[in-house]
This record gives sequence, structure tokens and C-alpha cells, in this order.
Amino acid sequence: MKRIFLLAAVALVALSGCNTPKDGYELVWADEFEQDGAPNPENWTYELMRKGQVNNEEQEYVNSLDNAWVEDGILHIKAIKEGDRITSARLISQGKQSWTYGRVEARLKLPAGLGIWPAFWMLPDKSQYGGWPRCGEIDIMEFVGYQPTTVHGTIHTGKYNHMIGTQKGTNTELATCTEDYHVYTLDWTPENITISVDGNAYFSFDNDGAGDPGTWPFDQPFYIIMNVAFGGGWGGAEGVDYNILPAEMLVDWVRVYQMTE
Repeated sequence: MKRIFLLAAVALVALSGCNTPKDGYELVWADEFEQDGAPNPENWTYELMRKGQVNNEEQEYVNSLDNAWVEDGILHIKAIKEGDRITSARLISQGKQSWTYGRVEARLKLPAGLGIWPAFWMLPDKSQYGGWPRCGEIDIMEFVGYQPTTVHGTIHTGKYNHMIGTQKGTNTELATCTEDYHVYTLDWTPENITISVDGNAYFSFDNDGAGDPGTWPFDQPFYIIMNVAFGGGWGGAEGVDYNILPAEMLVDWVRVYQMTE
């Protein structure tokens, strides 16, 4: 925690133009994507995965400037098809930054098309409860191309997860999610998780207070993940259209706030 608040002092000086919330939070970390080229290695690493490794998705996750780069203040995360091969990027803050509680948000413009599946989400850095789903997962934003005006917020735990059809989440209509930028926000406290878009809360999940990590594993540090998948169990549930590729998610900024002491 001391390291986080030292970072806060630096971030607040460097990013004084950010709109810091006025409800007891302070900015502790951000990436405004001000330097062209590769994503800042002080903030992000690449998670490399083969085709089909997760959710039967069709892309490989690679480390390439063709798939993830910063240009004119925007991070591009791009899925590309070359012949029979689809590549994309999965950027993670694991090993760089993770947090317990606070507000985590990003300003995003989503790709469109049948089969596309971008996400802005979180997993625990070093789970004290075992592997997925016991470790917990927070999906701040997921989008599947066959629902072109809908975004989703979801949590997964050992007792609440999509493998057994008990995941907790909902969705909201957002007609311009692929046309304009919108701010996707997680507010996370020891008592509650709330997910919002443009300041409008549409999903809330309460800690049941039972002390059971099967229902509330959200008392440990989580890191940020941003990726663009293609196809797979959900993204390809109503088919895919390879002609939509290349397709990219645009990220204006990512910010993390925590409660002031």
C-alpha cells in the first residue's frame, strides 16, 4: 500500500489534468498513452497465448507492434487476419501494478463485427484461493459483436461462474459503443462491486459477509487486462465474419483511484 501511495504523488503531478473524482478518491496510477510506439513497458506486459488456448478463441495473442501500439495519444489493440492466422494482443498490468479496492476505469471505443470480443477486465495477481474461477474475475466491460449495441459487466467466483451457469452480471444498451468513446468504470469496496458506463451504474454485486471466498474472493490485489479476442465460445456463438478483420479497440486512457486516507 505504501508503494501505491508513493505512485499516487508522482501520478498526480504528472497527470494534473485528469478529472480526479471528488468523492474521496485520489488518482494512484494512470496511463494516458502520450508516447507513440509500443505500450509503456513500465505499465504493461504481453500475455502470449496460442490459438484456442482460452474459450476456443481463434486468435493468437502475440507481442507485436502490428497488434498493439500507441499513436497520437491512443492505444490501439488490433486483431488481424493474415492467411489462416489471426493475431491480436492481450495487455496486462500483472507484475507491474495491481490493487485491492478502488475505482478502475478506461475510456474506450469498441470494434464492431460478427465474431469480435473485446474486453476490459481484472484477475488476481497472486491468488490466495487457487485457480480460476475460485480466484475471482471482474469483467468491467465485455462486448460481443452479435450484440452490437450492448455491453456487459460480470463477476465470476467459485460458486458464481459461467461454467456452471451461475455467473453474476447484467448488460446495458449503449447504442454508440462502437462509434464513440465511453468511460467504463469499476467501483470496488470491501462491501460491494459496482460497474458503470459513463457514470450510469447498471450492475452491482454485494459481499454476502459470509467470509466465504467461494462467493467473495475480492479481498486481494487484482491487475488489469485489455484484449481483443475473435470467435470462441461467446464471441463466436452466432458465427464469425472474417471480413471484419482487421478490427481494433481504441483506448484513450486507463486510470486507477483509491480512497484517501
